[in-house]
Amino acid sequence: MKKIAYIGCLGLIGIISTEFGVIGILPQVAEHYQISIDKAGILLSAFALVIALTGPFMTLLSSGFDRKKIMMLSIAIFLLTGVVSSLAPPFWLLILVRLLPAFLQPVFISTAIAAALAHADQKKAHQLMGIVLGGIAIAMVTTVPFATYMASIFNWQASFVVQAVVTGLALLAIFKGMPPMPVREKKSYGTQLKILKNPAFLISATMNFLMVAAWFSTYSYFADYLGKVKGMDTKMISYMLFLFGITGVFSNWLAGKMLSISIPGTTAFFLAGTVLVPFMLEYSGGNGWSTIMVIAIWGFLYAPTFLNASAYLISAAPHALEFANSLSTSFGNLGVSVGTMLSGWVIADMGVKQSPWVGMCFGLMALLMIFWRTLLERNSKFFSHISDQ
Repeated sequence: MKKIAYIGCLGLIGIISTEFGVIGILPQVAEHYQISIDKAGILLSAFALVIALTGPFMTLLSSGFDRKKIMMLSIAIFLLTGVVSSLAPPFWLLILVRLLPAFLQPVFISTAIAAALAHADQKKAHQLMGIVLGGIAIAMVTTVPFATYMASIFNWQASFVVQAVVTGLALLAIFKGMPPMPVREKKSYGTQLKILKNPAFLISATMNFLMVAAWFSTYSYFADYLGKVKGMDTKMISYMLFLFGITGVFSNWLAGKMLSISIPGTTAFFLAGTVLVPFMLEYSGGNGWSTIMVIAIWGFLYAPTFLNASAYLISAAPHALEFANSLSTSFGNLGVSVGTMLSGWVIADMGVKQSPWVGMCFGLMALLMIFWRTLLERNSKFFSHISDQ
């Protein structure tokens, strides 16, 4: 199943290139359309909000269809978005065309993970999931900084050309490399919806939302922060995105190993970065080498966010894998949307320098959710043990 996992990984690289590729070009987009940076941020927050609101429903509706066909349809729409966006349409149309693939993004991710795990044993499950979700870290080290670099040489539209090329390659890989994968046994909607009654699952979903919001409060404005606070130009920012991704590739691999030992411990370890990084950014000041070191650490701690979020949420609902995955994607993207929007409002009022502190507040609440679920499960095991005696 590794072949299918790697194909899913390539598809995810295309998806992440489309969703987060705008982060490095937001200042250029804002300048082109003569709008403020927080309004340009709508390109990211609106995309994420659509995923958050529609993801679970779209996944339930598509759960009975051939997984290969669903993955091809999803990537084809991402390809269309990249092509149209590269033509620099009016801003309202740019937003609209970016919303289309958002409806199918969680469908692709949950389907790709389910396809990779279809015949895998439990011991390899986290590693295969890590390969698929590793597409996020790989995109951060390859396509996202490369798209930003191309935008610095040519114009911001070049970023979307890069996204279109990657999604085109992913579409070809799915078509050529994946066998038909019809769903043999479709689970009822009721069976999958039962997980919403599980308190541990609801706490985990809340943690998922808060953790992603914590990271994206700052990461969404990565280019603006480094430009205005650290005095970097677009080309230097593209190098920092590359560094950010390089450390992330390693940490994503490491997290896949650590999750097999302890899911809550691994999640809490990387989440602690949302508290640590704001202080490091603040006290690195204008020192170039210190800032580079902080960005490397930032990328290391940020990269496994979506892997940790999925593993943490699925551990509370192991019998509804695809639906749990879609909810993980939806709550995560709700975090992207809320983190980006709330931080944008703070930036508009107080400046981009304050965005990391917004993230820290979300991060502390997410750590509290991990503690709450751990306490809940320990109490549940204790009372279960008492009743057995």
